[in-house]
Amino acid sequence: MAKDNPEFVVFCGPMFSEKSSRLLLALEKHRHQHKNVSVFKSDMDDRFSTNEIVTHNGWRVPARPVKQGIDILEALSESDGMPDVVAVDEAFMVSGVADVLIWLYRTGITIVVSSLDMSSAGKPFKEVEKMLPWATRIEKCVSVCIMCGRNASYTHKKNASKEEIEVGGMELYEPRCAECHPVIHIDRG
Repeated sequence: MAKDNPEFVVFCGPMFSEKSSRLLLALEKHRHQHKNVSVFKSDMDDRFSTNEIVTHNGWRVPARPVKQGIDILEALSESDGMPDVVAVDEAFMVSGVADVLIWLYRTGITIVVSSLDMSSAGKPFKEVEKMLPWATRIEKCVSVCIMCGRNASYTHKKNASKEEIEVGGMELYEPRCAECHPVIHIDRG
């Protein structure tokens, strides 16, 4: 049987747009196809669990926490053979992850990523920016604007902190459309 062509799938968008849920659904499909899957998450994201990807609706999948992209390679070198699929949740938080995932993809491994694509200040995250040209499929996920109910493609931070990456949930962030986002603001006048 011929080996499948690898894919590089990126689910990106604002907070609360079901990026992690889509990642877990993709992994479920790969597991039903009897593929060997290795799952990773940022060690910074300890909102619900330190060793699982947990969605806002409670879906859970075991995942190895990593700080840097090189940690993924170290974990894979300790396993019995290379996986068919490598998945990373909250990739924007993992320094050097783009180079590692691109290298794995080029060796024939399917990559599945979920990540914010830009900060609440409207700046693209470097790791995601580096991955996107390699992606074979990009799904821009949207949420619902907390202010007006339109599609929300951006994340608003409720506090005045200048930290680009700050782990939190609804207490710290909310989805906003371009018109209702104070930084992105597009006047539809």
